[in-house]
This record gives sequence, C-alpha cells and structure tokens, in this order.
Amino acid sequence: MKHVYFSILLPLIITAKPFNTAAQISNIDDVKKSLQTTNLDTIAWVYGGVLDIGANEGFLHNWAAGGELASLTVNGIFSGHLDRLHNKEIWSNNLDITYGLNYTYSTGFVPHKTDDRIDFTSKYGKRIDSARDIFFTGLFNFKSQFTKGYDYTLTNWDSSSTSKFLSPAYFTTAIGLEYRRGSDISLFLSPIAGRLTVADKYYTSQLPQGAFGVPYNKTAYYQFGAYFSGRYVYNISKNAIYKVRLDLYSNYLAKDTKDSTGNIIKRDNPGNISVLFDNLLSWKVSKYLNVVLGATFIYDNNIPYSKYVDNSSTLKDDPGKNLGWLQIKQVFTLGVEYKF
Repeated sequence: MKHVYFSILLPLIITAKPFNTAAQISNIDDVKKSLQTTNLDTIAWVYGGVLDIGANEGFLHNWAAGGELASLTVNGIFSGHLDRLHNKEIWSNNLDITYGLNYTYSTGFVPHKTDDRIDFTSKYGKRIDSARDIFFTGLFNFKSQFTKGYDYTLTNWDSSSTSKFLSPAYFTTAIGLEYRRGSDISLFLSPIAGRLTVADKYYTSQLPQGAFGVPYNKTAYYQFGAYFSGRYVYNISKNAIYKVRLDLYSNYLAKDTKDSTGNIIKRDNPGNISVLFDNLLSWKVSKYLNVVLGATFIYDNNIPYSKYVDNSSTLKDDPGKNLGWLQIKQVFTLGVEYKF
C-alpha cells in the first residue's frame, strides 16, 4: 500500500509552502487583473460566490383536477471560491454544496431528499513563464454527501439506506499543468492522478460486486490514472451568469472484476472514462428574486444501473429507467440570492 499513500500525498507535499507576510491588495478588480499578468509582489485574497435558497409550496382542497393535497420543497445551492495570489503563485479553492428536501401530505410530511452534494477542490499552481498563463499545479478534490440516501420507490424504503456521508467518498490528488485566465477559465490536465474511493462495509457487503467500485466487503478502492478538469464562468449580463465544469478520469489500473469462481461480474478497462458534466445558470430577475437552473450529468462504470428491482424481473418505478448508467440531476430554484 506504500505506493497508494505516496501517490495520494505527493501533490500535497509539493504544493505545501509557508505563506509570507505582505501587503494586502484592497481593490478586488486589480487582483483579478493581476491574475492574468505577471502578478504583483504582494499577497492578496480574492473571494466570491453565491448562495441561493428557494422553496415551493402547494395546497389543495376539493380540487377537481386532483393532486398532492399539501407539499413543500426547500432547496439550497452554494457555489464559492477563495483564491490566494502571491507573485507567480496561485492557491485556489472552490466549494460547491447543494441540498434539497421535499415534504408531502401523502407521506405524512416525512422528508424525502431531492439533492445532496459536497464538492471541494483545492489547487496550488506556480506560473511556468511570466509571459504565459500556464501553471505547474497540484490538485486535491473531495466529493461526498451530507446525509443518508434512500430508494423511495421501495415499500420499506427507510429500512435500509443506499449511501451516507463518506459512503461513498472520493479523494483525488493530481499533478499536472493548468491553463488559467483570471478566475473565469481553468483547464487542468494531469497524467499522474490518484483516486481513492471509500465506503462502509454495510454497502459493499450487500452485492457480490461490492458498491461504488469498492470490492465486496472492502472499505477502499484505489485508482491511478489521468485526470482532466475544466471550468468556465461566463457573465452573460450584469444579472446573469453561467458556470460550466467538465471532469474526466481514466483509470490505468482498470480491469475486469471476477468472483471466487472466476466469473466476470463487472467489465472494466482504461477506456471506461468517468465523466462529470456540471452546468449552473443563475439569473437575478429583480432585487430580491433569483432563478437558478442546474443540470449535472455523470457517467461512472463503477456505478452500474439495473432496470429491475434486486435483480428480479420486476421493473423499477423509474421514469428514466431507459437512460442506462447515465446519472442525471436537474434542479430549478426560484428564490432569494445572496452574492458576495
């Protein structure tokens, strides 16, 4: 296991560097501009982000068209960044959090989760050439969720969970080159990227193939491969902003998984690239009202999908059952926004 820990810790060791005391740049616009030049001999912090909170409520009585008698949906989206600038060095941090709950009269107002995500990325880069926007960069990424997840299509859905905090959790570290223009464009490519997936045995012991890519009755699964992460922020207008992100990961160590008798229970190879495609559109309609439209698409060979309940012949009650292994999340929020 020594090579596992080494490949995970190496980018963190390289990027670790003591901070120097220097003057603070007070004008944020000057800081953003300096990110695209040779930078100043100062230490500056740049931060920004949005917090959107929305709710949807409904009530019916003797309504001829029918429907849910009473319902309430609450969701929140936070997307923020904190960047440190010093000479030719940049330390950038991005945090994306989403959470949503749905309450309905027909379920006794027992909350059903509609969204749950934690995604944190930290990068430290040093400009290679003062005349170019290329940085030698180390990256760390963490993904997980806050609370337990359930399959609400099952009759006794609350008797067993499908996931929880740190089950699964994904830790990625990588070393590579990054092209960036200010805080709006970042393209990072690494041929040396380690990824560690952890999960509780409660989930990995339920099926012969384990869960989330972690083998049967194990708690961790290690991958080593190539990683690409691209981010782009487009200011459509003064009141509208569009953020897009694309992550790709190829595992050099991918191979077919076999059971104790030699039968293949999962086919895999380095060509099965994991994909994360994230989109977020935020539009400030008025001083107090904001609209957020988000869509996330994930393809991961380690998260298979079956149309049937527990490998039986009974089809799942799932309107998207014909979409296969593609994971899709779409959200629409109408509410208030706090921008900083």
